[in-house]
Amino acid sequence: MSETLTPRARGANPWHALWALLVGFFMILVDATIVPVANPVIMAQLNVDYDAVIWVTSAYLLAYAVPLLVSGRLGDRYGPKTMYLIGLAVFTAASLWCGLSDSIGMLVAARVLQGVGAALLTPQTLTVITRTFPAHNRGVAMSVWGATAGVATLAGPLAGGVLVDTLGWQWIFIVNVPVGLVGFAMAVWLVPSLPTQHRKRLDLPGVVLSGVGMFLIVFALQEGQAYQWAGWIWATIAVGVAIMVAFVYWQSINTGEPLIPLVIFRDRNFSMANLGVATIGFVATGMILPLMFYVQAVCGLTPTRAALLTAPMAVATGLLAPVVGRVVDRSHPRPVVGFGFSLMAIGLTWLSIEMTPTTPIWRLVLPLTALGVAMAFIWSPLAATATRNLPPQLAGAGSGVYNTTRQVGSVLGSAGMAALMASELSAKIPGEASGPAQAEGQVAQLPSFLHAPFAAAMSQSMLLPAFVALFGVIAALFLLDLIRSSPQRQETPEPDSGHEPDYGWADDEDEYVEYEVPWDDTGPAPAHTDVRQPVTEADTDREWRSILDQLLDADEPSGTSTGNGHNGNDVPSGSDGPHGAAGRHARD
Repeated sequence: MSETLTPRARGANPWHALWALLVGFFMILVDATIVPVANPVIMAQLNVDYDAVIWVTSAYLLAYAVPLLVSGRLGDRYGPKTMYLIGLAVFTAASLWCGLSDSIGMLVAARVLQGVGAALLTPQTLTVITRTFPAHNRGVAMSVWGATAGVATLAGPLAGGVLVDTLGWQWIFIVNVPVGLVGFAMAVWLVPSLPTQHRKRLDLPGVVLSGVGMFLIVFALQEGQAYQWAGWIWATIAVGVAIMVAFVYWQSINTGEPLIPLVIFRDRNFSMANLGVATIGFVATGMILPLMFYVQAVCGLTPTRAALLTAPMAVATGLLAPVVGRVVDRSHPRPVVGFGFSLMAIGLTWLSIEMTPTTPIWRLVLPLTALGVAMAFIWSPLAATATRNLPPQLAGAGSGVYNTTRQVGSVLGSAGMAALMASELSAKIPGEASGPAQAEGQVAQLPSFLHAPFAAAMSQSMLLPAFVALFGVIAALFLLDLIRSSPQRQETPEPDSGHEPDYGWADDEDEYVEYEVPWDDTGPAPAHTDVRQPVTEADTDREWRSILDQLLDADEPSGTSTGNGHNGNDVPSGSDGPHGAAGRHARD
């Protein structure tokens, strides 16, 4: 194995890099939710039906979700900065193509290219945060990243409504071009070049299996409602799941460099954070559909005014994100995330109760604001918890899995809500509305005598994301304290003897490592320091650790375990004695 290390520039401010990365990250997430508001105008100007125009959104989400697993690993191999710049360039060029499209086929093709660019870009943002921020600032940085994801998802419909009403549907894409150019220049200037790994060949069987499996699953989920969940839809899902099972098996037996090292799932926080982000992806996507239909069909709001209802959520999430980030850096993630998901379930139930034909708009603002507060306690802490304990060499793979899980959760939320809304509308208004597509077309002409049954259908549909939010509460109960170490990091490679280790990876004064090397500064270790020898340290008790943590996470027997020293190198656990005691203390 050989590894090329590109030293990190000392003294660089990682916050500057984060702001540069968030320009592109915000833009690609807004594009995931900006198009539905423009669908009626696109249908009219391009002279197509609803089944055709829905592919403007579906094609983007499909092309976005499928390559995420691969793109995270490509960032490990070729550098997150390089892959981010390629993804942003592809996305920006595709945005211009979208704006210039004069047919539905051309627009859908451009949206596919947009999705590929977004997939290349997204995992790199989380990877750079994991590898550049010291531990005491990483929670705040992750909170800003998570808040950006939450605010962008909510801002898409609002931005789409304003642009369509003032400039035309083409501008929801063209506006990305100047923003993308500015973001590209900022990334070139401010984002550091991080160590890259050139080891064995890329796991091509893994790439093919994951790509085909993800495509079949996401495609079937997106199109299930359009085809009334026909038998071939379920067969497609089954084949996709079988291929993903084969992919996981291949990763477990691959003796080379697997696309997704399964060792990352031994970190319980990473596994539970993935369950949590799939849950919030489902909820955030699913709740918007019945809300938008209700406020337009029953309350009579225009698309732009309807989108403005998401503003309280976005504002609450954005304002609270930095505060929550500081809390996460200093406290156990379990109560933080648990509170967020609990408030999410309560807020959605409250919103469901308020969705009646006679409810004034201001009463909807209250539960929506509560949902914004809940999202601040979910997006940011989950992002901080997911990859915080992963070694730098696996940050890209972990980021790819995390973002893929989020996207699959969103697709499940959209598909599940569409099916439930169709069922509720058929039951409440037989012969009048058989599904969301029809309901969307009838939104402006819904007669008053249908307001009550339509509102009841949307209200009951809102209970689905409220129920799903409870799975997030369950995930939160199994989160570990961030101070604890990750699973034994056998996969962390030792540096090539021909290169000086990059100590910039290790300004982690965070005790996530199995052994601690106690020096005060964050610069290179003294020449005489042997980083492979654990250092004796007083075995003080962590009074603030919960009894549940101690029961769930008893110390594993020493012997073959390995850990990470201050500079990121693997450190073998020694025998019992002073060194062994120090190792056990650091794990606590």
